[in-house]
Amino acid sequence: MDKKRIVVGISGASGMPIALEVLRQLRGHREMWETHLVYTRGAQLTLSQETGCTAKELEELADCVYDNENIGAAPASGSFRTEGMIIVPCSMKTVAGIASGYSDNLLLRAADVTLKERRRLVLVTRECPFGTIHLRNMYELSRMGAVILPPVLSFYNHPDSLECCIRHIAGKALDFFGLEGEGYARWEGMDEDR
Repeated sequence: MDKKRIVVGISGASGMPIALEVLRQLRGHREMWETHLVYTRGAQLTLSQETGCTAKELEELADCVYDNENIGAAPASGSFRTEGMIIVPCSMKTVAGIASGYSDNLLLRAADVTLKERRRLVLVTRECPFGTIHLRNMYELSRMGAVILPPVLSFYNHPDSLECCIRHIAGKALDFFGLEGEGYARWEGMDEDR
């Protein structure tokens, strides 16, 4: 059985623990999924700042890693079949680049290809608060078929740690690809006896 491919993009916004968790959870499905990683220079700097992880440690979580400057890499072509792409975290600069079709690096080109091929594109958008330009760009991407998934906390699952929140958001992103995320608690309805 051929493995399903998924592209994981990481840009330089805050939220690196979520990116690591997405890759870690995908790694738990290696028998069925193959991860293709592309990350920006800003992502590498933010990764170090927020997690203390090195680029090498990040890359070890993926099956294939591409240089963001290599516009000719496999994910730059629609003939390279994937199930889609998650960009986690997704900076507003990256959102603007995707929305305008400004594909000057591999991460942006891979997202552009994902949209043009009508594949699933999940953007874990990170900014607070969102400005009008950010909202307009996300609206346009939503109209193009992208899923806009800001890392908003859920409290119905009674998280007892930051790690629970991170796992839940990672699981929510993976759910769009039919993967049951570790620590992702689905809403089961309200108990009427309360």
